[in-house]
Amino acid sequence: MKSIKIIGLGIVMFLSQQASAQETENTNWKGNRPDGHAPISVKADHYHGKGGLMFSYKFMNMKMERLLSGDDAISNDNAHNAGYKVTPLRMPMQMHMFGMMYAPSDRITLLGMVKVINIEMDLQMRMANGMLKPFTTSSSGFGDVTLGMIYKILNKNKQSFHGNLTFSLPTGSISVTDETPMSAPNEIQLPYPMQIGSGTFDTNLGFTYLGQRDSFSWGSQIATTIRLGENADDYTFGNNYGINNWIAIKATDWLSISGRLEGMLVDQIRGSNPNLMPMIVTTADTQNSGGTYINSGIGFNLYAQKGTLKDLRLGVEFASPLYQKINGIQLKRKETITVGLQYSL
Repeated sequence: MKSIKIIGLGIVMFLSQQASAQETENTNWKGNRPDGHAPISVKADHYHGKGGLMFSYKFMNMKMERLLSGDDAISNDNAHNAGYKVTPLRMPMQMHMFGMMYAPSDRITLLGMVKVINIEMDLQMRMANGMLKPFTTSSSGFGDVTLGMIYKILNKNKQSFHGNLTFSLPTGSISVTDETPMSAPNEIQLPYPMQIGSGTFDTNLGFTYLGQRDSFSWGSQIATTIRLGENADDYTFGNNYGINNWIAIKATDWLSISGRLEGMLVDQIRGSNPNLMPMIVTTADTQNSGGTYINSGIGFNLYAQKGTLKDLRLGVEFASPLYQKINGIQLKRKETITVGLQYSL
């Protein structure tokens, strides 16, 4: 009789623990829904449970066109009259990002990312006779490699909080060359915006808060990129400081629609590359770098919860600047389109 009581007590305790675990699971923030990830352009927005593995691919297309001085639009003639012989007209950039995440524990998720970058810039040169000569330069190659981790701090009451620490390794080239009208038939080193890498070891630190309800979710992230030291050409790209806020409506079990608002501050380039001619072209003058930006984004996530495509996620976002005030004379940032696939195992 005593043994039966002990067995019965053990069963009650086991069922109680299972019920408690189930209750905790039901109140946790969850990633296995269409709005369980942030808009596709947001980095380090989520983590995985122990043993979780995810592969991802993102494509970003960004366009810059026409000139700004501060927050005022100016013509290329104005930039030439300011003393620059060469001024940019437009700059499209495409970036392919291949990533992987793996969680050795429920607290820690490791991540890595490799980038392939393609940049073109259309420019014009004012000749001695006043005529304008258009030309194009381009660069492409592997960018800087990112390695790091995400640490889960909290997940309860359908709220989550985590931090991320990543390091950018200077694998991308900072010595890309191309032919210009002034250098033909030789090639010369291209200015700062046309280089593929930073040339420095960079630290990326961020914190992300997530909240969730049955039909919608939201998030907020603060992040910074700190450049360490100088690169081989005696300069350092500016530090970045940003805050991202978003909300996503869960339209169906497989579709969510999101809106995002981002504020970003980019410091000026420190130092200067002695191989460049800052008085010739605006993009070689470090005074024409950095600024303050406010961007908006609208997008959607598609998430397969069952079938042959189970745990495959497609994200698309269209982003556009609401406000930008830049240092010196620079190209105006226009729309950015980001498309990504994420597959979890």
